Amino acid sequence: MISNDRHASFRPRPPYDGLNRPVASSDVTLRTERLQVERKTFILSLKENPRGRFLRITEDVGGRRDAIIIPAPGLRDLARVIQELARAAESLETPPCEGNGAEEEGA
Repeated sequence: MISNDRHASFRPRPPYDGLNRPVASSDVTLRTERLQVERKTFILSLKENPRGRFLRITEDVGGRRDAIIIPAPGLRDLARVIQELARAAESLETPPCEGNGAEEEGA
């Protein structure tokens, strides 16, 4: 299993310009939506920077944050896959049976 735990001394480094000076983030937030699901908060921010537009999805659980970035060209495919998975989850009548799920042969 891959751990997301980081050493206490871990600090992300700010970006630097060619003269080794810190540069302020050039990300511009175009729109943000917040979604509360059980004990998790999801923050979806459509942003833009010199490299292009992207969606940043941040998951906050009790103050611990993790984020993923999806480039804008992949958003339609992501939305399609999420819709398909949501339909599949709704169509499942019951959770899978305990055990390996294989039917007994010869019964």
